[in-house]
Amino acid sequence: MEWVETTGKSIEAALDAALDELGVHEDDVEYEVIEEPRSGFLGRLGGAEARIRVRIRPVSREKPADRRRRRGSGGSRGGRDMQRPRSRSGAGSSGGNGAQGSKSSRGRGGRGVESGAEGDMSEVIDIPIERQAASVTEFARGLVDAFGFDADISEEIEDDTITLRIDGPELGLLVGPKGATLSAIEELARAVLQKETGGHGARLRVDVAGYRAKRRAALEEFVEGLVEKVRASGSELALEPMSSSDRKVVHDTVAELDGVETTSEGEEPRRRVVIRPV
Repeated sequence: MEWVETTGKSIEAALDAALDELGVHEDDVEYEVIEEPRSGFLGRLGGAEARIRVRIRPVSREKPADRRRRRGSGGSRGGRDMQRPRSRSGAGSSGGNGAQGSKSSRGRGGRGVESGAEGDMSEVIDIPIERQAASVTEFARGLVDAFGFDADISEEIEDDTITLRIDGPELGLLVGPKGATLSAIEELARAVLQKETGGHGARLRVDVAGYRAKRRAALEEFVEGLVEKVRASGSELALEPMSSSDRKVVHDTVAELDGVETTSEGEEPRRRVVIRPV
């Protein structure tokens, strides 16, 4: 998987920027810190932003016979040459500045693939992606039945990503206001998958009645209208807070248009995109 490199005032801000660029959930990535943020003289001169590199976490392809337990190495881990890719919340080495502790306090991730404590162990569970897809399909079927809906559930596997589609009449309740219920269902399905695989599950996307495709098209049209306003006024325009996947749609749409650019500001769950004239 290709790595992307981002910067920010903090490691969290740099990670948010990467999630914007990749358009994925935090559970789907791993990253390593290239440079910790550094304050300058009197907070201004000589400072440096955090720099990280991030990639979509590859799906493990080990055979069942290769399953094993990983042991934390123990001892101190200062220095960049000792760092390992971090999954979600940066589990692994912290780079020496306590960055992982700050992320834990914010509630990001939390599983921890490896730990620096001697003897701490976590199991790597390798399940074929086809079995993973069947598992989340079974979960979705139980959920739909519990709601009392008559729906068809299908799955598609492409590029190490499972796309689960729920189709049928009058499924608005499963979508919810602005897709909130759909997002919650996707989070639940992802949690089930990660639990069964020890945190090494495939990327997962859930769609109900084609909502995500329709939302993308509507969002692209909406953003094009906002771009016209920014061009006419010459002033930047901040959008309402969005999910990382919606922010990526905005970034991608604006990137295809002349005279404007985008940036993101704020922290989750209030992170938003700003469209600026150039």
